[in-house]
Amino acid sequence: MTGAYDCDVLIAGGGPAGSTLAALLAKAGLKTVMLEAEHFPRHHIGESLVPAVMPVLKESGALAAVEAGDFSIKRGACWTTPSRYSDTALKTGGKPFRHVTTHFSERIKEDRELAYTYHVERARFDLILLQHAASQGAIVMQGVRALDPQFDPDGVTVTARSGGANGVSWPLRAKLLVDATGRSTLLGSKLKHKVHDPVFNQYAVYNWFEGLDRSALTPSEEVADYIAIHFLPDRNAWIWQIPITDTITSIGVVAQKNLFREHGEDRESFFWKMVGQRPEIEDQLRAAKIADKWRTEGDYSYSMQQICGDRFIMIGDAARFVDPIFSSGVSIALNSASFAAKDIIEAVAKNDFSKPAFASYERTIRRGMRNWYEFISLYYRLNIVFTAFAKDERYRYDLVKLLQGDLYDEDAPAALVAMREIVTEVENNPDHLWHPYLGDLKAPTAEPMF
Repeated sequence: MTGAYDCDVLIAGGGPAGSTLAALLAKAGLKTVMLEAEHFPRHHIGESLVPAVMPVLKESGALAAVEAGDFSIKRGACWTTPSRYSDTALKTGGKPFRHVTTHFSERIKEDRELAYTYHVERARFDLILLQHAASQGAIVMQGVRALDPQFDPDGVTVTARSGGANGVSWPLRAKLLVDATGRSTLLGSKLKHKVHDPVFNQYAVYNWFEGLDRSALTPSEEVADYIAIHFLPDRNAWIWQIPITDTITSIGVVAQKNLFREHGEDRESFFWKMVGQRPEIEDQLRAAKIADKWRTEGDYSYSMQQICGDRFIMIGDAARFVDPIFSSGVSIALNSASFAAKDIIEAVAKNDFSKPAFASYERTIRRGMRNWYEFISLYYRLNIVFTAFAKDERYRYDLVKLLQGDLYDEDAPAALVAMREIVTEVENNPDHLWHPYLGDLKAPTAEPMF
């Protein structure tokens, strides 16, 4: 099929990945159309950012609008372990490690500030990014779904549909299609590139709580507004604690999906049963007020056999999603948009939309995703002894780099190498003090699939 193009680039999906890419391409003078199936604002999970989003927000021009959004500032992270793991049972260097806190300010790169980021209400945050894309000249259509992409040597044609199954449909033709549809994975599903991760099959139940005493659940008042991760005695299960406003806190339980099935209960009952394993946390939550409805998320982790090809690129969650333990979702979305924008702008200039034209994007994002995957895998394997690793001054600087989301420029970040060596040492020594505490969620050291 040949003919006129409606745009240079058609982006399916208006979440953080799609909106950031649309802003970057429109700023560069490319005619960009973005279709978003929903009407914003809309609820979304993934409320805590990492500092690696800040340079991309600045690059796209959206940082000022985000800063004006009055979101809660995030300056670090802390982890707590159940009291049953006593200070006398688990020690490293004579120091107890039932909790640990890392501060982003422990590492600041010379060329960019990585000392803080935000906790965000995603309904408002995503709307800010979408509106910013429109302000840069991108054509943004809400309530319009991208369907049935058809590729030919000269371009790609998508059916745009508004108003549901019986709504109005029309064709849109572009030189390039970008899949930013998140976990809907438009192209991954159509092209059969999607592969579900058999290891990280997690399930989450969560709600907002008003009036929670955060400082009662964190090591000190100073870090009460950090993100907190509370380990549960059930291996591979944990609780997130994310400040949304001065009074609202997001609390979620994450566990293997089979554990939810074994309980055979509704989402609220499952939440309280899991939280009940940490009585000190349950007591504080019971004293607070439930401020929203119960929500669930599942099928967290999957990969794609291919993330770019002739006349298409996948970005953000449409390309890859792994367990959200380190708040990586929005960071991957924004950074993948930034990396993709560079290759797309050059592809339009050269009128070359073949797969090799996106080699730089693919190489960079694969490296970062691989590092995220191994970080999460090793974290779960270390389980509660991760707190001991994080307290060790030999690894602190490199660990903070990972927690900041700065994972794209190295094939083997130093902290990952250290974590890998520690896990191997403990696994091979049944008499090691940490051996009984290793997690049983095992994943390949080097993920075979993207």
